[in-house]
Amino acid sequence: MRRLLLSIAMLASMNAFAQEAPWLGDARKVASSVPPKLLQVLTDEIAKGGPESAIGVCNEKAPQMAKAASEQTGWAIRRVSLRPRNPKAVPDAWERAALEEFDRRAAAGESPATLEKWDTVTSADKKEMRYMKALPVQQICVACHGAPDQLEPKVKLKLQTLYPADQGVGYAVGQIRGAMTIRKAL
Repeated sequence: MRRLLLSIAMLASMNAFAQEAPWLGDARKVASSVPPKLLQVLTDEIAKGGPESAIGVCNEKAPQMAKAASEQTGWAIRRVSLRPRNPKAVPDAWERAALEEFDRRAAAGESPATLEKWDTVTSADKKEMRYMKALPVQQICVACHGAPDQLEPKVKLKLQTLYPADQGVGYAVGQIRGAMTIRKAL
């Protein structure tokens, strides 16, 4: 019986591997390239001017970094969230479903750092490769995305100024803040 269960598990893992899209490795590489660079820029900015200074990085430099990476790789890259700070970070239907799935999987015990989704999506007259990777909240993030009553007054003021409809607060380390989402036409 044990050998039968082991054989079934091996077949299931082989089947999952066989179902991986041929472009998945490239998508993972692209989606994983921007967050570490952004974290480094945020860390440097916080060291120079505090957390309120880092808000400008997320507001201005993060979209510039995504745009540059998009131009360099050919993948359209952006960040999305179910509770967006930036109105440009509102997910489309496919992205919303993936983020909701990420939340369910994290609640069931999966590590947010490992959550991803990919598919080939056909809509209207186009076919696209789509990939998302969850972005868990890091310690550095809670200075601007943590509990509202824990944010510094300067941070609150800058957030209210730049993002009057901000929904991106109330997070704790390890929770899913959103995701990197990338797409490319087939």
